[in-house]
Amino acid sequence: MKSYVYILECNNGPYYIGSTKNLERRLKEHNDGKSFYTKTRRPLKLKYTEEFDNYELAFKREKQLKSWKKRVALERLFNTNNGPIV
Repeated sequence: MKSYVYILECNNGPYYIGSTKNLERRLKEHNDGKSFYTKTRRPLKLKYTEEFDNYELAFKREKQLKSWKKRVALERLFNTNNGPIV
């Protein structure tokens, strides 16, 4: 089953990184305020996604991206891939 890593830009600037098996449902949950971290940071903008063949790979990639402490590293990722991949 396909799985995804996604990066959201919060209305006050920070990025939120997550992984899911159902990207459309998960984005709706974030925008409906059902996620603790993002519910006070709406509206959210999808900045980036990556697709994987299984959830384990997506989760590993999520952890890798979260280990990149600097915002600049994520923005380079966005620019390298010419914006979000949806």
